[in-house]
Amino acid sequence: MRRLLPWIFGILLLEMGFARANTFELQKTLPVYLTGVEYHLVLQHSAPDSVHTFFLESPDHSLQKILGRVQGAGPGNEIHLSVIRFARSGTYRLKDPVSGWQATFRVMPGWLSLLPPFIAILFALIFRQVILALFSGIWLGATFVFGYNPGLGLLYSLTEYIGKAPANEERMAILIFSMALGGMVGVISRAGGTRGIVESLKHFASDRKKGQLATWLMGVLIFFDDYANTLIVGNTMRPLTDKLRISREKLSYLVDSTAAPVANIAIISTWIGYQLSLMNEAFNGLGLHINPYITFFRTIPFNYYPLFTLAFGLFVALTGRDLFSMYRAEKRAFKEGLVMRKEAVPLADLDNSELNPRPGTPLRWYNALVPILTVIAVTLVGLWLTGYANAQQSGLLTKPLSKVQFVSVVIGQADSFKVLMWASFLGGGVAIFLAVVQKILSLNQALLAWVGGVKAMTMAAIILTLAWSIGNICTDLQTADYVIALTKGFLSPHLIPVAAFLVAGLISLSTGTSWGTMAILLPIVIPIAYHLPRLDPGINASLQNTIFLSSIASILAGATFGDHCSPISDTTIMSSMASGADHVDHVRTQLPYASMAAAASLFFGYFLVGWGVPAWLALLLGFGALYAVVRFLGKRVEEA
Repeated sequence: MRRLLPWIFGILLLEMGFARANTFELQKTLPVYLTGVEYHLVLQHSAPDSVHTFFLESPDHSLQKILGRVQGAGPGNEIHLSVIRFARSGTYRLKDPVSGWQATFRVMPGWLSLLPPFIAILFALIFRQVILALFSGIWLGATFVFGYNPGLGLLYSLTEYIGKAPANEERMAILIFSMALGGMVGVISRAGGTRGIVESLKHFASDRKKGQLATWLMGVLIFFDDYANTLIVGNTMRPLTDKLRISREKLSYLVDSTAAPVANIAIISTWIGYQLSLMNEAFNGLGLHINPYITFFRTIPFNYYPLFTLAFGLFVALTGRDLFSMYRAEKRAFKEGLVMRKEAVPLADLDNSELNPRPGTPLRWYNALVPILTVIAVTLVGLWLTGYANAQQSGLLTKPLSKVQFVSVVIGQADSFKVLMWASFLGGGVAIFLAVVQKILSLNQALLAWVGGVKAMTMAAIILTLAWSIGNICTDLQTADYVIALTKGFLSPHLIPVAAFLVAGLISLSTGTSWGTMAILLPIVIPIAYHLPRLDPGINASLQNTIFLSSIASILAGATFGDHCSPISDTTIMSSMASGADHVDHVRTQLPYASMAAAASLFFGYFLVGWGVPAWLALLLGFGALYAVVRFLGKRVEEA
């Protein structure tokens, strides 16, 4: 026994030594790693040693020496390894020969990380079904994550990605807010409030110019939902524009050009929750603690296509001038009294839509305006109160601040997701209260109208969930990191907004969906726009911020442009239906106008701001160019 004691103590000491030495731990692990991407790995280690030597064993068992340096001293030291780049796919091992510690990395070819979003885009182009396209991209990405097994990829697509996509407080708030706002839209539409606003404008529309201005203004006022905008403005203004000899092509253009464009830039709409969620997910993936709501505000001056499209429609209405095929349609309607071609086949009207009030319903404008103002007021007050409380709790208000800095800090600390939930439910409650108190709807009918509005948002909720899922896939596969590594040698940071606008427009035009386009591109472009300008020493901080904001806006704008022009877009089809226009005639006459607004966005907007031109100057140049086109190239039908 005495002879065994030294061996026993030796074994115990050896075990204790290994237990003490084997204290390395990766600070962050990834599902897979990519070839061609540089990784800055950080280890946690309790020993105070200053330098450690590790070896990276590649799949062919060759070794690469890796140095690790300790940052700081004492327990919990961080060991920052020198840059690691995996040259080939397979299984790698990072080893410490002293302690025997090792970590395993599964590495796949970097180009595979591009396939999930590429497949989503390709399938959207081929099948024109954004749900199928997004799910295919999710499935393929999950297959890559889970060892190239398509069976596991399918199962984990449902449980690990789609099933868990809404499973956090912010995402649930976005879902509930969007659907509750849809419920409010259902109530105010059913109670005749929205049409009441339209009826109030009819008294001012006594000639062709005023009729067009009233239609454009009504489209701007119904900013909270593009579907409600299209159906209500088109159906309500059609009898008036027919009487004034305004062509159905012009009516459908004015309806379509104030539907998605105004909903895109509205601070309260059924779009805002979706846009905020996509931006917030991308920001979280970058580790950026910035408020997506405030960021959205800051992107509005760079959201050129919606702004230029709204301006172009206003210029056309104000001047009474038209160009190309729209001029011919207006000349026919004015001279011959034919609001449509003789051979035109109008799409069916939506007279029985759930958005329309019942016959005999009093059309009172304040039944729509009061709930909308409630939502706006609650949002503004809520942003201020939550921002002030959070800023005070964080100690950001203790130091002296100017008024501008004070407001910026307070709003920047606001809890926009919480506030939007409060606003949407209170707005819906006010809409129900007004309808019931005036005996326009019974309580049961008002609640059914609210539920009908919620049901109208079901597709949006599905797309939103899939968008979150494919965003998670792109994060796990580090798609943006690979694109950055791939393009930083030849993609100029100055041209990121231009490239993003063109790609978004092409995808949306081909697929007919702006939301699906945003879901595919925002998780990829935002990290590129954040990192790539910072790699160019010639780009200062101000220009970096401009490129970042304009790149986000260019995706929103490009997606709206493509959706606006696409013959398979739901809003384009609904504009033709609600206006009683021939769908082919609507697309044919609208496309030149939309293309001019897009060209102004591209050349006077994203190209110039990418090189440092101020946003306000780009806006002035674009507005000026579009007005000059209408004024000097357009013609009045009255002068024909």
